[in-house]
Amino acid sequence: QVQLVESGGGSVQAGGSLRLSCAASGNTYSRRCMGWLRQAPGKEREGVAHIDKDGITTYADSVKGRFTISKDNAKNTLYLQMNSLKPEDTAMYYCAATATWSKCGGVVGQNFHYWGQGTQVTVSS
Repeated sequence: QVQLVESGGGSVQAGGSLRLSCAASGNTYSRRCMGWLRQAPGKEREGVAHIDKDGITTYADSVKGRFTISKDNAKNTLYLQMNSLKPEDTAMYYCAATATWSKCGGVVGQNFHYWGQGTQVTVSS
């Protein structure tokens, strides 16, 4: 069982930055794909970015060049650095993990098995 706890959400103005963190139980990050997804009110959940066990990253087109996903295996922590935030980035952000040794999905946001409770990000214009 993997437990994920997100932190770092908040309210910022457009153009600002936030860094989300996701702490995980156990030896998690070196054995699976990790990712961030988000869900805005009235919209479906969408993948934001994922990072595989070897550190290869993939981003949704909507965040490329603005967001950076990274991980610290020693600290069992996943990060999402979000720069140049836009009002349309407003959403609940979720940390997610695949099953042990499972690969990232072909599309960002697919193949996740474990989820955190989420952290709210609000960007005002």
